[in-house]
Amino acid sequence: MSKTYQNILSKNNFTPNKDWLQIKTIDMHTGGEPLRVIIDGFPELKGNSVLEYRLNCKENFDYLRTTLMFEPRGHADMYGCILLPPNDDQGDFGIIFLHNGGYSTMCGHAIIAISTLAIKMNWVDIKEGDNVLKIDAPCGRITSFVNVKNGQVTGVRFHCVPSFVVGLDRTVKVKGLGKVTYDLAYGGAFYAYVDMAKNNFDFDLSTDSYRALINNGMKIKNAVIKADKEIVHPFEKDLSFNYGTIFIDNQKQSSGTDSRNVCIFAEGEVDRCPTGSGISGRMAIHKARKEIDYGETMTIESIIGSVFKGSVISEQDYGPFKAVIPQVEGTAYITGMQTFVIDPNDPMKNGFIFR
Repeated sequence: MSKTYQNILSKNNFTPNKDWLQIKTIDMHTGGEPLRVIIDGFPELKGNSVLEYRLNCKENFDYLRTTLMFEPRGHADMYGCILLPPNDDQGDFGIIFLHNGGYSTMCGHAIIAISTLAIKMNWVDIKEGDNVLKIDAPCGRITSFVNVKNGQVTGVRFHCVPSFVVGLDRTVKVKGLGKVTYDLAYGGAFYAYVDMAKNNFDFDLSTDSYRALINNGMKIKNAVIKADKEIVHPFEKDLSFNYGTIFIDNQKQSSGTDSRNVCIFAEGEVDRCPTGSGISGRMAIHKARKEIDYGETMTIESIIGSVFKGSVISEQDYGPFKAVIPQVEGTAYITGMQTFVIDPNDPMKNGFIFR
């Protein structure tokens, strides 16, 4: 055996220089959509609420968002979160979400993943059956229920914030697509929901149309932003923006699911999962159209075939809107543990991105 190879076997721990920042994460996925959970090493954020923490991160540490989300440590579709104190003593913890374009207001796949991780890490007292977590997201408090059977997580469901329809069957002119019909709804974030059956597109919701979905999804998103003046949250200005476009095929799929979702969000990210906040808004749309009622469940698949379940728990008045409290169900898995190091002399230390 060569001396070099002996050294490879015995000298396998790297010690960074003292001036290198180290950030530890646990990486996960929910229905194929990644989540990088930052658990140690990120500078302390200042504030008295999740929205204030998010603003502090954006104003002072945005370079670390790009460092961890962009290449070479991430990629164009990477997603992450930072765990924080809750807004009050009734909550378990707070969370802010990171992606290629900035900071989202809600993320269902992250809620499912972080709820799973809370059990696997023993951050809470665990019992058989439902374990309830109260999580403060930028859009408000989310209640999740982690089902444990024989000590193992079998799935997570969460109740989203009040979700509502702003308008049905609206139209917008989009360059290259002509007149596009869409619904505008909120499920922790605003989306333009585009039913494929109501629009004459030359692409579908398969992986073969991946590039066309990105290009056209961003065209629709930006056209709606310019044309629709009702993307206004009734109580919080920071939540008043269109997060993306969700293409919907409401025909029953070959897999037996009720429909397919493909969400194009942020700066052209493609959600690998069915999109928890998107399904929350869809539950409001389907309730308004009398297409779902209490006790009924819709199974919705993603572009890669992963499945979430959606249902309606209750209704309530929410400002000028008749809102629903939606429930979304899914599963998440741990994929690895990382310690990222940031060499101050690295010219690409803050990351770069290609699409």
